Amino acid sequence: MKNSYNLSQLNWRVAGYVPHEWRLQKTLEIDAKPDADILPVPAKVPGSVQMALREADLIPDWTLGLNARHCEWVENRHWIFETLIPDDWIPKGRQVRLRCLGLDGFGLIRLNHQDIYFFRNSHIPHVVELTSHLQAENNRLQIIFECSPRWLGQFGRTSQMKELKPRFNYFWDWTSRLVQIGFRDDMVIEVSDGCEIQNLTTVTSVDPASRTGALQISGKVRADAACSLHATLSDGEEVIRAAQITPSEFNAHGWLWKELPVKLWSPNGLGEQPLYSFEIKLIDSGGKKHDRIARRLGFKHISWQPCKGAPENANPWLCVANGTPFFIQGANWVPIRPNFADVPLSEYRKRLVLYRDLGFNLLRVWGGATLEKQCFYDLCDELGLLVWQEFPLSSSGVDNVPPDDEQSIADFSEIARAYILLRQQHVSLAIWCGGNELLWDLERSGGVREKPVGLDHPLIRRLHDIVTELDPERRFLPSSPSGPVFEARKEDFGKGLHWDVHGPWKPKGRLEQTWFPLWDEDDALMHSEIGAPGSSSAELIRKYKGDCAEFPAALSNPLWRRSPWWIEWEVFIEHTGREPRDLEEYVAWAQQRQARALSYAAECCKKRFPACGGFIIWMGHDCFPCTANTSVIDFEGNPKPAALALAKIFKSGQA
Repeated sequence: MKNSYNLSQLNWRVAGYVPHEWRLQKTLEIDAKPDADILPVPAKVPGSVQMALREADLIPDWTLGLNARHCEWVENRHWIFETLIPDDWIPKGRQVRLRCLGLDGFGLIRLNHQDIYFFRNSHIPHVVELTSHLQAENNRLQIIFECSPRWLGQFGRTSQMKELKPRFNYFWDWTSRLVQIGFRDDMVIEVSDGCEIQNLTTVTSVDPASRTGALQISGKVRADAACSLHATLSDGEEVIRAAQITPSEFNAHGWLWKELPVKLWSPNGLGEQPLYSFEIKLIDSGGKKHDRIARRLGFKHISWQPCKGAPENANPWLCVANGTPFFIQGANWVPIRPNFADVPLSEYRKRLVLYRDLGFNLLRVWGGATLEKQCFYDLCDELGLLVWQEFPLSSSGVDNVPPDDEQSIADFSEIARAYILLRQQHVSLAIWCGGNELLWDLERSGGVREKPVGLDHPLIRRLHDIVTELDPERRFLPSSPSGPVFEARKEDFGKGLHWDVHGPWKPKGRLEQTWFPLWDEDDALMHSEIGAPGSSSAELIRKYKGDCAEFPAALSNPLWRRSPWWIEWEVFIEHTGREPRDLEEYVAWAQQRQARALSYAAECCKKRFPACGGFIIWMGHDCFPCTANTSVIDFEGNPKPAALALAKIFKSGQA
C-alpha cells in the first residue's frame, strides 16, 4: 500500500542567514551549528517564516499600526527550514518522494547535505524523488528559501511581471507589504512499492435532457498484469456504480460511466448540494491493496446564454444551472491573510458560511494571488458557492498587458495545467479566467482606450487551449473584465459596449445626484467588480491602531493613509459642512453610505435580470485591518452594514 506522511507532524526549526553565507558550511545543520544571523526557532509546516518569527517575539504584530514596515527586513535573508525524517517512514526497497503543494518562494531542497532540487515557481506543486539520496537513518531534510523578488506589487508593468510569486503580498490598496516566505500548503512524503495510480482525473457532467450524470475517469496506472482497478461511486448509503478494469485498459482509454442516477448539485439559493463518495483502489490478484484515492464529487450542468436584449455578438452572461437561469450574486475573494500559509480551516469556514448565509452564490478567486487551499474548494462544494478561478496574472497600472515571451508562456502553461489537475474535480468550479484586468495598450487595441485582452494575445490563447484540452466542460474567459471596453461609462450607455465590466468603486458627491442615476441607466451585461468604500467598525480600528492616532480619518493621519484610496473625509465635510466630531460619527456615516451605495446598485442590476446576468462585489472580505476599504466583511470576518443590506436584496427571491 502506498503510504503518505504529512510533514506537519514533525518538529521543524527555521534559521535566517545573510544571503549565501550558509553555503560556506560543508555540513550545514542549523541546530548543531547555530551561527545563523537569526538563530533557529520553532516553525510550523504549513506556515510562514513571518509567523515563526512573530511567535518567537523577533518581529512585531504586523497588523498593528505601522508595524508591517518593521517586518520588511525578513525578505532580505535566506531562511532554512530543517527537520529529521523518522526512520520508520522509510522502509527498505520502496520508492520515496517528497510532494510540496505550495513552496512560497524561490530556493532549493537539500537532503543529507546534498542539493537535490531547485524551485522557482510558487504557484505549482513540486514533486521530488528522494530514494537515491536517502541514507539508512537520520535523514536530514532542509528547505532553503532565498531572497524573494524585490517588487511584484500593484504598480508597474504587467508585461515585465515574470517572477512566479503571489503579487498582492508586495502591497495592494487593501494590504500592507508582507512578502510571505514558507509553505502555503501541505508537504507530504509518499512511499510506494511502485504500483500506483497517477494523475487521476474525475470529471463529472450531466445530460440536461435526462438529468442523469456521467463520470469520466482517467489517469495513468503503474502496475503489473496481476493488478486490477476497482472503483465505486456511492451516496454514503448505497453504491450507485461499481466496476473493475485492468491497468492496461485504464491507461488506454479510462472509464466513462453514463446514466448515473444522481441528484443534481445547485448553487446557493437554487437547491441542495448533494455530494457523492468516489473511491478507486489498485489491488493485486492476492487481494493486496497497493494504492487508494478517495474524492467527493458532485453533478451539475452549467450553460451560458445571451442576456435579454444583448448585442448579437456579445459574450453570453446569463448563467443557467440545471436548466434554471439565475442572477449571479458574487464577491471577489482574496486571501484571508497576507500570511495565508498560517490560516486554519476554521477561518475559511467562518467566512464561507457567512457568504452562504448572506445569499452569495459565486466567489471570484482574484488573479493577484494564487490557487486557494483544498479546503476552500471543499467548502464551496458543500455550501453551494460557485468558483470563478483566475490564473495568477493581474494589472499593474503603468501597463496591463500580459507578458508574451516564450519563457513566460511556458511558465504560465505549467501553472494552468497544475491548477486544472489539482482542482478540476470540484463541482463548485464554474469558470477559468486568464487573470485580472488584463488590457491591451493603446497601440495594440486599435486606439480603443482600456480594451481588455482577448484570444489574440499569445499567452491568453495558450491558456485557453489548455483549458479546452484538459477541462472542456468549463468556460474560459480571457480576462476580467472582458468585451469591448473595461468600464461602463454613462456616455456609452445604449451603444452595446458594456459586456463584463469593472467599476465604479467610489461614488462621487451625493448618492442621489451621481450614483443612483448612473445605476438607473446602467446597461452592462455583467459587473465582475463594483465597489464602494466603507469604514471598519470603531472597535476594530482601535484594536489594530497600535501606537497611531485613530482620528482624524484623513490623509494627514498615517494610520488611515495605509489605504488612502478609500478615505472619504472630504466627502463628509462636503455633505455636512463640517468635520466629523469623533471616530464613531465618521464610521457610522461611512458605513451607511457604503450600504446605500452597494444595495442600490445591486437592486438595480437584479431588477434588470435577465438583461443583466450578475453583480460581483469588490471586495468580499478584508485580509488586513484596513481603517476603510471596499470590503463588506471586516478583517475579523464580521459583516459590515453593507453586507447585511446586500443580503436583503440577494435573499429577496431568486431571479
